[in-house]
Amino acid sequence: MPRKTNTDKKGTKGRSSSERRTPRPKPKIDFTVDALDYKNVNLLKQFVTDQGRILPRKYTGLPAHYQRQLNTAIKRARQMLLMK
Repeated sequence: MPRKTNTDKKGTKGRSSSERRTPRPKPKIDFTVDALDYKNVNLLKQFVTDQGRILPRKYTGLPAHYQRQLNTAIKRARQMLLMK
């Protein structure tokens, strides 16, 4: 016996077509690339959670090149005991 096909609209699992996700808030970042340094602790704290985790690119909104520089700067600041 053939299966019954679903006559509902595709992709309506739990959401109506008029509902849309709200986009994640992207922080407004106003700094120069030279400011991405392990000594600039006030700037680096903006990209770290309260638990000390580094925020990913989708939250920071940084390009990949700057995100990698940010990661190394945060890790260096941690080794120098400037950050937790």
